[in-house]
Amino acid sequence: MNAVTRPTPSHFGIYVTDIDRMVEFYTKVFGLTVTDRGQGRTFKNELVFMSATENQHHQLVLASGRPKEATFSTVMQISFTVPTIQAIRDIKADALERGATAMRGLNHGNALSIYFSDPEGNTVEVYIDTPFYVAQPHGDPLDLDKSDEELMRETEAICRRDPTFMPVADWQEKFKRSTSLA
Repeated sequence: MNAVTRPTPSHFGIYVTDIDRMVEFYTKVFGLTVTDRGQGRTFKNELVFMSATENQHHQLVLASGRPKEATFSTVMQISFTVPTIQAIRDIKADALERGATAMRGLNHGNALSIYFSDPEGNTVEVYIDTPFYVAQPHGDPLDLDKSDEELMRETEAICRRDPTFMPVADWQEKFKRSTSLA
């Protein structure tokens, strides 16, 4: 059970057209584990539950039922955090190999991200947090061909030029103070 003190986002679900292809994409690209699979009793769609941790039964649910002719996904984005910049590079290569399209990178200051469309057109973000805060939205180009050290130096320089810059630890303290007043 997750310890939370207030409502906290925990998982997401998307409708898919080809459930087997999408299970393969998310298990192979992100290493998610299928935790359960079956047809709902009241929700008569096939459901596949997946997680990256033993602490949550599911973090992603795929549901059959998306029409093949659907041209627009109602999912704004599905975001995955990773532990290293190299993990972003690895996922980028793997996702492209498995049918991802529209690959692009953005340096948000507070995070380094890639965005792409999965095989059914849902927008996926893969990111790593940085130790910096700048007001969002913020997006500079991200060149993953640069070394990790060069990317972090460049990110810090970009952030320090922004008048909203502060170390993320300061932003977290400010957040805690503002939520304790509510």
